[in-house]
Amino acid sequence: MRIASPSVTHTGTVANLFHMQQPEGVSQLIEHLFRHESAKMVATLTRIFGIEHLNLAEDVVQEALGRALQTWPYRGIPENPAAWIMRASRNLALDVIRREKVFRGKEAEIARLIEAGGYSSRGMVSFSENEIADDRLRMMFVCCHPIIPPEAQVALALKTLCGFSVIEISRAFLTTEAAIAKRVTRARQKIQEAHVPFEIPVGDALVPRLESVLQSLYLLFNEGYKASSGDKLVREELCHEAIRLTELVAQHRAGNQPKTHALLALMLLNAARTPAREDDQGNLLRLGEQDRTRWNQTMIARGMSRLRESATGGQISEYHLQAGIAACHATAVDYQSTDWARILSLYDRLLEFDDSPVVALNRAVAVANVNGPEAGLKAARAIREREKLASYYLFYSVIGELEMRLNNREAAAEQFRKAFELAETKSERAFLLKRVQQCEPISEGRPTA
Repeated sequence: MRIASPSVTHTGTVANLFHMQQPEGVSQLIEHLFRHESAKMVATLTRIFGIEHLNLAEDVVQEALGRALQTWPYRGIPENPAAWIMRASRNLALDVIRREKVFRGKEAEIARLIEAGGYSSRGMVSFSENEIADDRLRMMFVCCHPIIPPEAQVALALKTLCGFSVIEISRAFLTTEAAIAKRVTRARQKIQEAHVPFEIPVGDALVPRLESVLQSLYLLFNEGYKASSGDKLVREELCHEAIRLTELVAQHRAGNQPKTHALLALMLLNAARTPAREDDQGNLLRLGEQDRTRWNQTMIARGMSRLRESATGGQISEYHLQAGIAACHATAVDYQSTDWARILSLYDRLLEFDDSPVVALNRAVAVANVNGPEAGLKAARAIREREKLASYYLFYSVIGELEMRLNNREAAAEQFRKAFELAETKSERAFLLKRVQQCEPISEGRPTA
């Protein structure tokens, strides 16, 4: 599987309504609820309707959010917006149940599960030895059923649970929209045809699904750590949600494995640096420019503790290696003291697990920091399947930085322009525009932010 960091774009009825004339506060609030609450609502309704009626559950929540957009501008925002959406979803679901014979007998269950006391905005769950009682995580394991090919498992989980669009999942997999749409459709058909129960399997049956679940959580965290579109570079709420869900996996008997703790370590160590990744004006700050006193030392300590916990057993995963790289950065007192030689050795080992162009590009950066920019450029140009990076703005940004180190300003400017054209977040585009300006004198035809 070839995975890069995906971005999130929400499509469909509600997303279209966001672009209509709405009071700014209402539109932003509904979009927030859509991005951060709808998956929980869909998971709860799916448990009631059955996984074979996943589309219906999604439609009900979409309709509830659409009604909020239509009514709140005139009636005002309710005191508890999330509860309002949940009640509206409940009422719509009850209408469906009363109308459709197939759902007879479900009315009492849906009323009980979605009433005010049945939905916790804090996400509190209880555990038994053999199951995870969190609907959203339960859905993740359903999406990762072994009857579904691994790449389709992750695509379905990202689409259903994380709000990723087909377009943005296609970027994550470095493939086409049509390919992803086909994967998601076929995955849902397989689940329906096989009558997959909406439950967490017990014992050894859970283990084969764990890898795809962890990968989905990893991609969810990546989107929060570096959003691929929008005005914000960092979406901390997605990082925290990915950490929360991964902690749920780690608490489960079958999920309490070294690679789960390694993934948690990776998330915590990277998330600890988010407060310093932008300045007060929202401008991107590179690692060497960050104020390390703003790094969350408590989170770093938690990450290092998880990394030690992941060292049990004889197996090593790509999450171990990536967490080791993150630990090198998190524990360096300043940029100059970063142990780049160790980071390069970890990337060399990581390529044995994942020889994707993205990992190879990251390794080229480490090569440049150990052996100089010429060696870094050579490594970047030698990347296997480099054509897959043609639409990946960071490829051109890295090449531009290395050309700048060699004082090849014209070549660097050309690369930064290409990166500027492909970047989608406001802060990244502003940063790349500044890099272009630093490469060449002021001239006409320069790109504008």
